[in-house]
Amino acid sequence: MPITNRQILYANTPSPAIDPSLSPPGTFKLNTTTIGDNDVPDDKVLVRAHYLSLDPAMRQWLTAKRSYIAPVELGAVMRGQSIAQVIRVGNQLKSQYKVGDWVIAFSGWQEYVLMSGKEAQKITVPAGCKPTDAMSVLGMTGLTAYFGMMEVGQTKPGDTVVVSGAAGATGMVAGQIARVQGAKRVVGLAGSAEKCEFLRKELGFDAAINYKDKDWRKQLKDATPEYIDVFFDNTGGDILDACLARAARDSRFVICGAISQYNAAKPQGPASFMNVISQRVMMKGFIVFDYAKKYPVALNDLATWLTQGKLKRKEHIVPGGLESAPEGLVSLYAGANTGKMMIEVAPISEAIGAQAKI
Repeated sequence: MPITNRQILYANTPSPAIDPSLSPPGTFKLNTTTIGDNDVPDDKVLVRAHYLSLDPAMRQWLTAKRSYIAPVELGAVMRGQSIAQVIRVGNQLKSQYKVGDWVIAFSGWQEYVLMSGKEAQKITVPAGCKPTDAMSVLGMTGLTAYFGMMEVGQTKPGDTVVVSGAAGATGMVAGQIARVQGAKRVVGLAGSAEKCEFLRKELGFDAAINYKDKDWRKQLKDATPEYIDVFFDNTGGDILDACLARAARDSRFVICGAISQYNAAKPQGPASFMNVISQRVMMKGFIVFDYAKKYPVALNDLATWLTQGKLKRKEHIVPGGLESAPEGLVSLYAGANTGKMMIEVAPISEAIGAQAKI
């Protein structure tokens, strides 16, 4: 029986903010295709997306011309990663996959997609973990936090570590890794009192600062009496500037993201830049793909810490199906999430067989 496949296509360039409407002049539009019974080639699997990852980098994917990845082309399915389930298997791949297997797939924003054996990565779930961890703490999110803290930040015992966007998917893992590495003080910046309470009470941050408070800069100064040894930055803007002003000698500034600037018509750099010279600050941007050869070691460490209770995870799942993705992405930039943000494209109640438990 043919399958109706809904897709969200990139329709109009943001100017500069994303317009979540699925009708003109919205950034995206809805499209429908059909996948027939005989449309699964021998060397492909057909997967159905259940959870779609929303990531801050998506805004850059739409327009950045000189970046680590080519921009999404107008008219193409919006790029994105999902947790998907195999529903049909081509003859050549029946020894590798069976119907009901869970996979991580760069499916894009669509309900179904045909993929090769190299594109659909089967999920191995360590004891005490769950498949959705493969898109958060045991996926690109966790790996980004890991390499930022371990390789770029070189966090060591006794350090004062500050994380911006600390209640987001990457920031919350980064801060916890700093604690695992023996940091003396871990300080998080987030956008609400509730998020700050979560960081302190649930994740064990020593201090958490609401950057919407009028006196947040004073709070940052009070929370870093020995200055900042490692800053893991997800936001850029004023927070990066304030942390540069608090930089310790030979500090390491890990530039992971700049979510406060992604939708700005004219992104702003830091005014405290001279401290980079006077305090000999190492300021380095990085992309998680740079460390692909080290993924197995990192994933083993992350899984070990997770099962030992040294890492905690939190998911922010948005219901409503594929159509919720554009609005969800806009709310991600507004800071609506605590933890990893995902769109529920299809509920697990609709998954196949005994593997439906997730």
